[in-house]
Amino acid sequence: MTFDALAVPGAWVFTPRQHHDERGVFLEAFTADALHEATGRTLALEQTNCSVSRAGVLRGIHFSDVPPGQAKYISCVRGAIMDVVVDVRAGSPTFGVVDAVRLDDAERRAVFVSEGLGHGFVALTDDATVMYQCSTGYAPGREHGVHPLSVDVDWGADRDALVLSAKDSAAPTLSEAAEQGILPRYDAVMEWIALQEARV
Repeated sequence: MTFDALAVPGAWVFTPRQHHDERGVFLEAFTADALHEATGRTLALEQTNCSVSRAGVLRGIHFSDVPPGQAKYISCVRGAIMDVVVDVRAGSPTFGVVDAVRLDDAERRAVFVSEGLGHGFVALTDDATVMYQCSTGYAPGREHGVHPLSVDVDWGADRDALVLSAKDSAAPTLSEAAEQGILPRYDAVMEWIALQEARV
């Protein structure tokens, strides 16, 4: 198995070793030791979410207030998605940097997203089933978003045919969110992560 850092600091892609035989396939989809060894991070699991989307559905870009934020470990267990991570941390040296990673049920890769980063995805197939392991539970008052089409990324699908929720469609652009002061602050995010890791 391998963990590779993405262009957005605080995000990694995990490629598992798959063991195929006449019965099917087996893999370790997540191990805490491998995550910590590769990233220096731990994932305290508080909630696991599952979404099923038809092709063209775009969910995100979402982020949470820090502290406590929400780290996520995302995998696509059926079908395929284009998973997107955005550095939305105000004051970050890589603010606005975007990564896109295809996750599917063939390579069975996963993406780890640290607190303070923006995350979203588009379903590339019908019944695309996504699992998110989250470090904190859902808290509506701390959840925010930026309009997914306001970031410069190839979603891997026809932009004119994408299906967004009313909430995501009404979200501010990244620059508007910065002006509104709703983005996580880079220094506060880094301090919070360091504090959490020191407690482990």
